[in-house]
Amino acid sequence: MANDMNYQAARETDALHRAAIPHAVSARFIRARRALHVTLSNGVEMSVPVDLIQDLQDASLNDLAEIEITPLGNGLHWPRLDADVLVEGLIHGIYGSRSWMAAQMGRIGGSSASPAKAAAGMVPRAVGRKR
Repeated sequence: MANDMNYQAARETDALHRAAIPHAVSARFIRARRALHVTLSNGVEMSVPVDLIQDLQDASLNDLAEIEITPLGNGLHWPRLDADVLVEGLIHGIYGSRSWMAAQMGRIGGSSASPAKAAAGMVPRAVGRKR
């Protein structure tokens, strides 16, 4: 009896969670744009270039085309790549681990060419210590 009550409570909690939190209902790879297209349970559709997603950047088109949605719809899995992405992360623009994303931002930020950065590069600097 207690197990039946726990099971029913767990099912009700799961139903509430699934109703409140968007989850993937479909996912596909768009070859022409090299993009992941996900449709969520709330009707939202989103596309993300796979080159922005950790572990997917250098993957072949065939490997990217094979996508599985986890049973709860909260994750996507690429079996040929053994790569996983959380749907909630995609919703919030989190495309990889914290350290990987920091490295990506540093790589992009370091290559910027703002007028201030260009001007700073033109200022003559003294080399060595002042005596």
